[in-house]
Amino acid sequence: MSERIGAPTDSDILVVRGLKKYFPIQKGIFRKVAGYTKAVDGVGFSLRKGETVGLVGESGSGKTTIGRCIVRLYQPTEGTIEFHSEGRTIDLVNLQRREMQGVRRRIQMLFQDPFSSLNPRMNVGEIVREPLVIHGLGSKDEQLDRAQQLLELVGLSRDHVTKFPHQFSGGQRQRIGIARALSLNPELVVCDEPVSALDVSIQAQVLNLLADLQKEMNLSYLFIAHDLSVVEYISDRVIVIYLGRIMEIASSDVIYKRPRHPYTEALLASIPKFEAGSSRRVVLEGNIPDPADPPSGCVFHTRCRYVQERCRREVPELRPVQEVPDSFVACHRQAELSLSGYHRGV
Repeated sequence: MSERIGAPTDSDILVVRGLKKYFPIQKGIFRKVAGYTKAVDGVGFSLRKGETVGLVGESGSGKTTIGRCIVRLYQPTEGTIEFHSEGRTIDLVNLQRREMQGVRRRIQMLFQDPFSSLNPRMNVGEIVREPLVIHGLGSKDEQLDRAQQLLELVGLSRDHVTKFPHQFSGGQRQRIGIARALSLNPELVVCDEPVSALDVSIQAQVLNLLADLQKEMNLSYLFIAHDLSVVEYISDRVIVIYLGRIMEIASSDVIYKRPRHPYTEALLASIPKFEAGSSRRVVLEGNIPDPADPPSGCVFHTRCRYVQERCRREVPELRPVQEVPDSFVACHRQAELSLSGYHRGV
């Protein structure tokens, strides 16, 4: 692993090294372990303060598992997750449950589905101030005032505190979810597909809101998505995940203009392009392999149109791209391939 990915700097808020998450496969009446699903298999990256890093890949790639390991909804199988806050380095993997509750004031998660992530029996005021109640912060009146301030901050009305989730649209519900995630003034927010359940027109509004809140509150985002078009403008850097492993890391500008990995090229080609005469497509055939039985060599070789025999035998290391600072790729042929980027039609 490269020094930049593995070694923290003063600007880093999160450093992940060698992260693995294996889920046991149990069979028989005695539920014996017959194998493991390797959802995340040796991932390492860093996230800088005030930065948005997009974590992109198809469904089943392991990106949501990475996010859930960071907030400790899942206990990692192996690896380290370091959170840097107020001059301290906190090892999230080895924290006890009580210690992790304190850290959760600084790390929050924004969930995918605004229809299922809000308790229908609670009104909006109760939902937004719930984290304050759990952590015992402020009186009831102070908590309610904080909830009203947050609703205004995300573009809703103070009067909405008495209403219930079913009275709101999907975009409004996600705004409520954002207000709840910000109630404890976190430093890092893990956004798990926060706009995938919304209409395209509403997606842009929520993305713009997240960008504005980041500037106002100096937030850092790990933004998980399956669609590269969603993270195009909000992400400073993009990490491409496939079958629990990192295929490519680069700045947003670089990865859209000059991808280095065939999987990134295929993801870019899948973005709808509304332009006369545009017919270029890189077809990504087949499905993502079973993480319980990953392919040998490069895990992408079964679907790669540039595959060679070496790809089937040898696992490519994630190496820096010499001519592009802060870029990394795990491909044996990256130096010789000239892959197509994404250029939005006018």
